[in-house]
Formats: sequence, C-alpha cells, structure tokens
Amino acid sequence: MEFLFYALVIVAFSLLIFMYKEAFRNKVQTHHFTFSEFPKSFGELKLFFISDIHKRQVSDKIIQDVKAKGQVDLVIIGGDLLEKGVDFQKVRHNLTLLKQLGPLYFVWGNNDYEVDYHELDALLLDNGVKILDNTAVSFESEAGEMMVLLGVDDLQLKRDRLDLALQDAQEEGFRILVSHNPRITEKIQAQDRISLVLSGHTHGGQIRIFGFGPYEVGGFQQLENTSLLVSNGYGTTAMPLRLGARAETHFISISNKDQV
Repeated sequence: MEFLFYALVIVAFSLLIFMYKEAFRNKVQTHHFTFSEFPKSFGELKLFFISDIHKRQVSDKIIQDVKAKGQVDLVIIGGDLLEKGVDFQKVRHNLTLLKQLGPLYFVWGNNDYEVDYHELDALLLDNGVKILDNTAVSFESEAGEMMVLLGVDDLQLKRDRLDLALQDAQEEGFRILVSHNPRITEKIQAQDRISLVLSGHTHGGQIRIFGFGPYEVGGFQQLENTSLLVSNGYGTTAMPLRLGARAETHFISISNKDQV
C-alpha cells in the first residue's frame, strides 16, 4: 500500500508539471483560409490573432516565430488582455511587443472589465490600439475593393451590439468579425455577409478530463451563416494549468479561392 501511495503521488506530481508546461507553451498555429468573396486585389491578407492573455507575459519567442512567417498586416487581440490583479505595466509591455508585428486592434472581453476599464481604455489609446467596441474599420485596396474588420463588445456582459458594428461597416466588402465570445455567431444572419468570426473566451475547456471539458477544444468550424475560428487562448484563468487544450496563438492568411 505504501508503494502504491508513493506511486500515485509521483504520477499526480508529474501530471501537474505537464499541465503547467501546457499552460505556458508558445505555439503559433498557422491557418490558410480561402473565400470566393475575398477581394483578389488584396492578394494575401495576413493576420496575427491572440486572445485571453490574462496574467501571461507575451514571449519574445512568439514574436520571432510570427516574424519568421512573414509580414503581418493586422494584429488582433481577442479580449481578456488582462484580469483583476494584473499590473498595467505588464499590459504595456505586452502591447509594446505585439506592436512589433503590426497595427493593433482590440475587442473587450469579460475579464477586461475586472479592472478600471477607463484606465485600460486610456492605456490602449496611448499605445495606438484601435478599439473595436461595436464599431468597424474599413480598408481599401489600390483597386478600390474593400475589406472590413468589425468588432463587438463583450457578449457575456451584454455589451455587444452587432447591429451598431454592422451600421458602421461599409455596404460592400469582405467582412471579418472579432468577438471575444463565440456565441455571437448565434446572432449572425446570412444578410450580414460576415465571412469569418475570430473568438476566444472558452480556453478550449482549459482542463479536459478524458477529453471532456466545459467547452469544446478550439478550432475552425463552418457554420450556416459564417465560419468561426475559436482560440484556446494564450493564458489561463483561476489556475495556470491546462490539459487537453494547449495554449495557442494564430497566424492567419486569407486569400481568394481562385488565387490558390
């Protein structure tokens, strides 16, 4: 019995070490998406998407790995940039690192409201971050074609107004929506013409026992009215542990189907 007890202790300790390492991995997932409606004149659009940083400090390895993949057009922060107790200096440091990759765009997550969000708002603006709070920003190619990036405020806190973001968008153009909470897809209609949604929030369940967790593992889904990429996220909440849902960030390239 004593041997069994010590064996169980060793297994439990080893599992904790493994889960801790999983929580602090610096993985850049690469995705190549093609859409028939994507404007050919944009060529290949390259995005870096990072969500749910929480208490983590962005690793320089992430920055170097993304740079090695090529020039990024937009850096998108999918909410939960921090949580209660995180020093704003760490946030400033993370933003400084991410700015090395390209211009920053941000949507609010539920944990971002655990701090003085007015101070966070000022910090973001001071660092040149474009906040997509139920708004949209449009980009025009040299040929006059449009690409629109929309963002909604946090759905869990009932601050999301997809209708306002859509009103702010151009009538024409390829549309990408950023929402911290993936449940925004339940509100998307075919006439909204949103081709891709980028989300986080779920952490992929964070700790999955025998493959089961409170949320599905992150990944790409083709839905009825749009397509959805949900990230497992970069950080953790409650405990710095992961099992079956590795920490991740995303390098995304988008092009027209006919150009592949």
